Amino acid sequence: MKVLYLIRHAKSSWADPRLTDHDRPLNKRGKRDIPIMARRLASYTPRPELIISSTARRARKTARGIGDRLGFDKQELVLIESLYTFSREPLLEVIRSVQPTVTVLCVVGHNYGLTDCAEWLCGEDLGNIPTCGVVLMEIPVDDWKQICRGNGRLLRFDYPKLQG
Repeated sequence: MKVLYLIRHAKSSWADPRLTDHDRPLNKRGKRDIPIMARRLASYTPRPELIISSTARRARKTARGIGDRLGFDKQELVLIESLYTFSREPLLEVIRSVQPTVTVLCVVGHNYGLTDCAEWLCGEDLGNIPTCGVVLMEIPVDDWKQICRGNGRLLRFDYPKLQG
């Protein structure tokens, strides 16, 4: 059995139009939401063994904030450029490339790709994963290469505005 966390980066700032999309920082709300969601994630079981993230600044900062709360060193976070995507297939390629020894994986990335990936895997209509939102699912496979459409089971869908 594999467990997958899909996390959308926290809210980013559009204040500096000179920045590329990849380099946009978090805004005030994004910085506020990360510790809220990191606290919630710390109460979930099982805890991630590996956190991989898009190389985009907003995703890296989200992954680091969550990783800090979960006891990951900054050097333990894995940054993967191909996770800077807005479609499902590159996400699935990265997930399928994870070693089978990893049982609980956390992926920090971008919409619409994250929502599409989550819905494709668990067959649930989530509508949209909000910024700093978390989808947690279990997938009854022994190897990440075996994930396929509909074989995930949604365990949790959480986001900052959800009162819990």
